[in-house]
Amino acid sequence: MSGRRLTRRSLLKGAAVGVVAAPGVIPGSALGNDAKAAPSERVTLGHIGVGSRGRCLLRGFLRNKEAQCVAAADAYKSRREAAAAMIKGKAYTDFREILARDDVDAVVVATPDHLHVPIANAAARAGKDAYVEKPLGVTIEEDLLCRKLFRQHKRIFQYGTQQRQIDHCRFGCELVRSGRIGEVHTIEVTLPNGGAGGSTKPIPVPADLDYNTWVGPAPMRPYTADRCIPRGTYWIYDYSIGYLSGWGAHALDIMVLGSDADISGPVVLEGTGVIPTEGLYDTVYNWDIKGKLGKVDFTLKVGANATKFIGPDGWVQIFRPKIDAEPKSLLQSKIGPDDIDGWLNVRSQSGNFIDSIKSRHDPVSPIDQAVRSDVISLLCDIAVRIGRKITWDPQKELIVGDDQAAKMAKARPMREPWTL
Repeated sequence: MSGRRLTRRSLLKGAAVGVVAAPGVIPGSALGNDAKAAPSERVTLGHIGVGSRGRCLLRGFLRNKEAQCVAAADAYKSRREAAAAMIKGKAYTDFREILARDDVDAVVVATPDHLHVPIANAAARAGKDAYVEKPLGVTIEEDLLCRKLFRQHKRIFQYGTQQRQIDHCRFGCELVRSGRIGEVHTIEVTLPNGGAGGSTKPIPVPADLDYNTWVGPAPMRPYTADRCIPRGTYWIYDYSIGYLSGWGAHALDIMVLGSDADISGPVVLEGTGVIPTEGLYDTVYNWDIKGKLGKVDFTLKVGANATKFIGPDGWVQIFRPKIDAEPKSLLQSKIGPDDIDGWLNVRSQSGNFIDSIKSRHDPVSPIDQAVRSDVISLLCDIAVRIGRKITWDPQKELIVGDDQAAKMAKARPMREPWTL
């Protein structure tokens, strides 16, 4: 780390606020040199993965006067060059060139799922903070190593679920945390379904795409029309575990935000689902999973993206766009300052990330909680694939009593020269 960055960090650390407050956000139309903080006070960002989701994140950070976007990396030439032009920065094919820059404080990772943890790990080792899009890893071992590295290197990690700043999501979890429905005895999670299909016919790789970079640590397969599209990246097991994590990252993040059931005792899960045997797509769909999170009954089924907490005095159900409850009077409840911790009160996850980099306080969606929610997704996938009940010890962080299931929690083989 350069002397400039150390000096700037030491100055900022004494003056910055904690995670309760987020830096001001200004309209994009107002951006200009006069609207930005002084260069020595800005957090410099490199963006790795600038497809549709990555561009959305990029625009959000551009609206933050405390941030300065300086570089973009992507396997698609047109994407990285367009992003670099937007920020008046430099375009890269290889993300490691961004990590090697002394003037980059942090990276924003919005690649396909299978690259999230390898790139995040490399960022931590390079001394960079990281904002990482959901979901986290494709195996439990990946998740645990990612957490270990961010702790070891004392790096800030923000998980990009994009919901902890939403008023009704926060309010619903506050109702549950503050005991308004009594002690939770049941949690019901529903997620949008996956599916089968996808062309397996090999076709030439587009001239715009560096396919070797896109594949990364995954096995090299023939390029097909449906492989690198958004559905392909979620529904192909080489790159993801499907919507169990793609949507599960949202609903299970709400579960973790509203309850500690997943770490209160052994997690016991079993379930059924369909794993396609024809076509390109081979992640689980039509899942039906049930079990226990400690003493709490748990189900995960196909449906709207939602998390429902049930207690003896009522229930609260949180959807992405809305909240429902019984009794309805819960929706008019006032949460007092002593009900729960105020760290939930942030205005944006991107702004909170910048603030956390400056203050060195945990962000609103830290690595510990990212791992908790992602592990439940991965356990559900293992339970369906192995076809029997599995048990997870949240203290030892191991699948116990089943060697085959425990092996499925290990990191997948990686194509050279990639490592975790």
